[in-house]
Amino acid sequence: MQAKFLTPTDWVILATYFIVLLAIGIWASTKRKKGSSLFLAEHSLRWHHIGFSMWGTNVGPSMLIASASAGFTTGIVSGNYAWYAFVFIALLAFVFAPRYLGSGVSTLPEFMGLRFGQQTRNILAWYTIVTIMISWLALTLFAGGILIRQVFSIPMWASALILLAISAFFSMAGGLKAVAYTNVYQMILLIVVSATLTIVGLVKVGGISGLSAAVPADYWNLFRPNSDPDFPWLPIVLGYPIMGVWFWCTDQSMVQPVLAARDLNEGQRGANFTGWLKILDVPLYILPGILCLALYPNLQNPDEAYMTMVTNLFPIGMVGLVMAVLTAALVSTIGSALNALSTVFTMDIYVKRFNPDASQTEIISMGHRVTIVGAIISVIICVAIDSIEGLNLFNIFQSVLGFIAPPMAAVFLFGVFWKRTTARAANMALTLGTVFSIGVGILYLWVLPAEQYDFWPHFMMLSFYIFIIIAAAMVIVSLTDKTNRQEAAVINLQPSRPSLDVRVGWVLLAAVMVVLYVIFNGH
Repeated sequence: MQAKFLTPTDWVILATYFIVLLAIGIWASTKRKKGSSLFLAEHSLRWHHIGFSMWGTNVGPSMLIASASAGFTTGIVSGNYAWYAFVFIALLAFVFAPRYLGSGVSTLPEFMGLRFGQQTRNILAWYTIVTIMISWLALTLFAGGILIRQVFSIPMWASALILLAISAFFSMAGGLKAVAYTNVYQMILLIVVSATLTIVGLVKVGGISGLSAAVPADYWNLFRPNSDPDFPWLPIVLGYPIMGVWFWCTDQSMVQPVLAARDLNEGQRGANFTGWLKILDVPLYILPGILCLALYPNLQNPDEAYMTMVTNLFPIGMVGLVMAVLTAALVSTIGSALNALSTVFTMDIYVKRFNPDASQTEIISMGHRVTIVGAIISVIICVAIDSIEGLNLFNIFQSVLGFIAPPMAAVFLFGVFWKRTTARAANMALTLGTVFSIGVGILYLWVLPAEQYDFWPHFMMLSFYIFIIIAAAMVIVSLTDKTNRQEAAVINLQPSRPSLDVRVGWVLLAAVMVVLYVIFNGH
């Protein structure tokens, strides 16, 4: 599918999408009070802004395309990445969010600085910046660049620059408020188009009964035997929580909308809304891949499942709308990541270490410069990733997350749940623990790749083992550390009782998730 196959209607739809997007961004920027912070939207975000922003940050073209590919090859089992997440989103809502908002922090390194001291904050700030640059910006740009390069026949660096220019505009003009407002518009558009694709596919295959008859029975199981090479149930049950805690509770890009909540109640409702939106991942992203297997079983490359459905089922002129949706998903993720990057560097490094008396104007100016520099470095990393031959993006992405997560998950869980944890133990986990975890990851992915050596456990089980080792080391260091313990005030922040609507919302979500897991393990 090249640009020459885009009809005039496609171009009109694409242009209309960008005009509306820019209009929303400009409107949101005018709503920001002059001289106010770009980073936390003046603590004005409502539950729907938070939910759509968190979900939008989580959704990218790589997820859309890879989820459909996973649906084509294995069924709904990869839906565990979406549905199991509600447990850790609940942990954010009831355990972490009250402490984050109660301590009045702008960033998660700042929170850990209150708990363990300035050195921990410094280490965590740089850790967060590197994580955002690689996992959020470079890999997302790479996935989006592949898509745009396929359609418009332009080089990777040009694709990445176009996407960054659009995303940086929102991040710099209106800060988190502009990113959040445009996310609402973009995610509604994404739901409408993906739902239309699923419904059209179901009609063509002969409804649910026709689909069930056309694909293997085990395609509807969320848990597979431990002997399954790709999705064994035990590594999912034990390993995903490590990634889940890091991703949903401690990652700045994901948590920042909650930090910007109008109040704790809105933050908890927003997190709950995210949990409901995650249910849609299976019917909107994975089911099109299963439908593709039923309709086009001879497809050679599963990664083409999503676009195969689009080009075969949508009428001429709809391709522009799909391109708009995929671009929307990209802009949403990149915009949130750029804002998180700018926030951490400006507040945790520039203000805290170099200019404590910085005016709001100086802070905003530095935020703009960090956004531009971060964007340029991300393009360079993206082009470098593009030069690697034979890269399987989805597997690499999930594996990388599995090796980034253990140190962060350990430090935040121990920092909040165990008062005796010391700063020395936290710093050891963030430095030596990270070297150990990433070192194992390099061995697993490149030096002694798991594809060639069968002594490796599943990467999610490996992530669990690494977490256990780091956690044990933190316990030993904390118990033997004789330095003067200063118990931070944040550890004693007691969460207030959630409101009735928050509690009802979470009970309903938990009930629905239990029912879904029962239904999709009965085959």
